[in-house]
Amino acid sequence: MQTEAAGSDRLSPSYNLPLGLLVVAIGLILVRWWLAVGVALFAIFLAVQAATLRLVFGEEALDIYRGETQIRHFPYRDWQHWEIYSPVVPVLFYFREVQSIHFLPVLFDPEGLRAALVRRVPR
Repeated sequence: MQTEAAGSDRLSPSYNLPLGLLVVAIGLILVRWWLAVGVALFAIFLAVQAATLRLVFGEEALDIYRGETQIRHFPYRDWQHWEIYSPVVPVLFYFREVQSIHFLPVLFDPEGLRAALVRRVPR
């Protein structure tokens, strides 16, 4: 996790989930080759997302960027709950806002994600 000048935390990418899915895909080759191809393509998609998306925890909101372009803005005041599934091998980040729920794959440093959430959006 990198701390930026304006007091925001920018999470570093993590390729653990895409790499884990590629390992699963390799194991599936002997069972069902078409399933292995599907899982491998999904792993590649997640790796590209990890390389291009950035989560930035600012003073008042979580912002999602693709390159330098902000694509989503989630003010903390609207958050009701958050959770990281599974605690041992984090693969899914869930948070609920007043009007909607969101599920994101953990494509970022899991420890940095948890630390930023605890600091910015205490339960």
